[in-house]
Amino acid sequence: MNTRQTDLDLFNYRRRATVEVNVGGVKIGCGNPVRVQSMTNTSTMDTEGSVEQVLRIVGKGGELVRLTTQGNREAVNLGSIKEQLRARGCNVPLVADVHFNAAVADTAAQYADKVRVNPGNYVDTARVFKHIDYTDAEYAEELKRLRERFVAFLNLCKANGKAIRVGVNHGSLSDRIMSRYGDTPSGVVESCMEFLRVCRDENFNNVVVSIKTSNTSMMVTTVRRLVAVMAAEGISYPLHLGVTEAGDAEDGRIKSAVGIGALLADGIGDTVRVSLAEAPENEIPVAKELVDYISKREGHLPIAGVPYEGFCYEEPVRRATTAVNNIGGSQVPVVVGEAVSNPDITPDYIGSELQTVGIDEAADGKVISLCIRCLTPENIAKLKSLGNIVIVAKSVHANPVAELRAVIHKLAAAGITAPVIVQRCYKEQAVESLRIKAAADLGVLLIDGLVDGVWIENPGIAAEEINSIAFGILQATRARISKTEYIACPGCGRTMYDLQGTLARIKAATAHLKGLKIGVMGCIVNGPGEMADADYGYVGAARGKVSLYRQKECVEKNIPEEEAIERLLQLIESDRNK
Repeated sequence: MNTRQTDLDLFNYRRRATVEVNVGGVKIGCGNPVRVQSMTNTSTMDTEGSVEQVLRIVGKGGELVRLTTQGNREAVNLGSIKEQLRARGCNVPLVADVHFNAAVADTAAQYADKVRVNPGNYVDTARVFKHIDYTDAEYAEELKRLRERFVAFLNLCKANGKAIRVGVNHGSLSDRIMSRYGDTPSGVVESCMEFLRVCRDENFNNVVVSIKTSNTSMMVTTVRRLVAVMAAEGISYPLHLGVTEAGDAEDGRIKSAVGIGALLADGIGDTVRVSLAEAPENEIPVAKELVDYISKREGHLPIAGVPYEGFCYEEPVRRATTAVNNIGGSQVPVVVGEAVSNPDITPDYIGSELQTVGIDEAADGKVISLCIRCLTPENIAKLKSLGNIVIVAKSVHANPVAELRAVIHKLAAAGITAPVIVQRCYKEQAVESLRIKAAADLGVLLIDGLVDGVWIENPGIAAEEINSIAFGILQATRARISKTEYIACPGCGRTMYDLQGTLARIKAATAHLKGLKIGVMGCIVNGPGEMADADYGYVGAARGKVSLYRQKECVEKNIPEEEAIERLLQLIESDRNK
């Protein structure tokens, strides 16, 4: 196995060690609780509206709140917002979100408690997907220019006692990084490390780091790689986790729980933001439930496990299995559930009809249900001797993800290639809780390539809901595509149109286009970049104006908002008829 993170334990929960960061009195990292936060979608010049929204976020349990700061006047107005909040007894730290203008970051350092800068557009110009052939000397000169400007900003933050977040978004990598590294995890990590090395060299440790993308698998594996590179270079800043453009409703919650939960499960992550295309305060209960669920694993009974040879934590590939009918091999993971009338969420196998047997009854052609205690040397030898079997792995451990990992790694290490269906049984009263917990548990196992099927049970919750969650988790990890995917940002003060209403109308008009990825983006910060991961994009270009994209290519500019959805549908239909 190649993990590169020397203190990583796949089978026992332990928080990653970090330096402590102080954001306006809220401590992040270094054993402090994982903090939850959100971002306003009001105009930062709307002082009263912003104050009211911050109060709603804090009322739900938000511990930090971010506001967009497009220009100096927005950065200055953070002072007025903070003053009104303090007058109303709210001391929540405020974070300034800065893009495209380094001078705005300087101003924000006087008013905000933390300033987020995006390496993709802090010094580099806005991304236009232009390839530039740099010589090594030219590239070094660009890094020198970056360092000089960034050091000046760090000095301001030192003088004012402010924290920063170095926040890389896959959708806004600079053309400089793209030209040198391509659209790769290495490029995303290097974009971040260029700034972190400056922080380290300047002995500036009040830094939080994030890498975000709308693709959960890429988000998880890229953060894993970042953690390894940071460790190798002696850097231990806390991490902010989030899946950007996760969307709304069930899909947004499942996608967020998959990506964030997969990292929290390994002790990675010190503050989280769930990005939903909904009212910002709706994000906080989701984040809190996810963090609380994972945090309860601390101090669990130890799990004995050894990674199987060939498993790569940073770049996992699906475990090689022998196909049994439509389970395993190169086939998409199956869903085991209960019968429903909706064909879109009909499971591959009906759980109540699946004839499972215990290890004592194991025989050729059987579906064998087992847990880690079953994997004695004698039983492993028995399993190796059998053919055409499917294994259903279960766990009731306080850290079920780690124990299920241990089961599958042990099977793989023994050379057992039977496909594995993971069964998780819950007792949740609310569908929302089941979505979050099941996505956090099963998502990481799918991203690790360990699973050939999922089976979720929860008495008292309708089969339609459970099946929908199972298919949603497979979709969120891109292990199995069964519906249209929407890459939708949560909106902020930069948003150029009614994002929530527009997303609902686009979903209603395109839900039948299974397998298509459609980006619905409020502005140009990440919009064009995320189009690289979407088939089509609907991006706010100016107030009341929308541009349409086919992947990275802008095909129609500045369409009136009232015409844009119809034009998007015409573009999709035209391409489908070619």
